[in-house]
Amino acid sequence: MGAVAGIRYTNDSKGNRRFVRVDLSVHGDNHLLEDLLDGLEIMSRQGEPTYPFDEVMRAEFERRG
Repeated sequence: MGAVAGIRYTNDSKGNRRFVRVDLSVHGDNHLLEDLLDGLEIMSRQGEPTYPFDEVMRAEFERRG
């Protein structure tokens, strides 16, 4: 894989790629990067309780009066 400006890979002691560092000053306004980060956030929240939207909105309206 060729070098891409603003992207750096970090390898482990065996030479396997382990991390990707993204320079946000170069790629910070990239919609695909935002989608990737959103997906990672969703994956990290798997197993958390969920609440129906209408239930949340009803509680919010009641809270605000």
